[in-house]
Amino acid sequence: MTARILVFAGSIRTGAFSGRTADVAVKELVLQGAEVTRISLGDYSLPIMDEDLEAEKGVPENAVKLGRQIAAHDGFLIASPEYNSSIPPLLKNAIDWVSRVRKDGGRPFKPYAGKVAALCSSSDGNFAGIRGLYHLRSVLMNCQVEIITPQCSVAHASEAFDENGDFREERLRHAMENVARTLIERARMVSTRIDA
Repeated sequence: MTARILVFAGSIRTGAFSGRTADVAVKELVLQGAEVTRISLGDYSLPIMDEDLEAEKGVPENAVKLGRQIAAHDGFLIASPEYNSSIPPLLKNAIDWVSRVRKDGGRPFKPYAGKVAALCSSSDGNFAGIRGLYHLRSVLMNCQVEIITPQCSVAHASEAFDENGDFREERLRHAMENVARTLIERARMVSTRIDA
């Protein structure tokens, strides 16, 4: 079975290091035989999570659409920046809204059910965005997502990529290879994907 993996970054800023890290992940996952879909959270614009808004208007359609993307894949990889030692608000808001999805077309629907995820981070500082991954891991585990142990964290990100968008350091290349391999293997084992 070919593993289907969804990849996105936790930032939509032009030239974001997390977006560049996500692009490296896509290349590596494809190289290892996965079928990869790369999306931008910018294509799933959502209001700030608000239970009053949800009670009045229901879960936003873009949250359902993002949930369908997650459900249609065996696993997903998030490349995230770190904001004040934690999760960027864009990413947290998207995760929270998708967790509120209970139905699609009248049928019961839980996008995160049976999903496995890999986490990567990037920062121009020494800590490589790794502090934010502790919080991201906790949030996703609460949503019943299984998180693989290997991760790839890119420090000094403004100098980490070559002219082709690949990692300069062998250490980072090996880390991403390990992340991709582990995610593909585990995603194949636990797949519950819903094909549209």
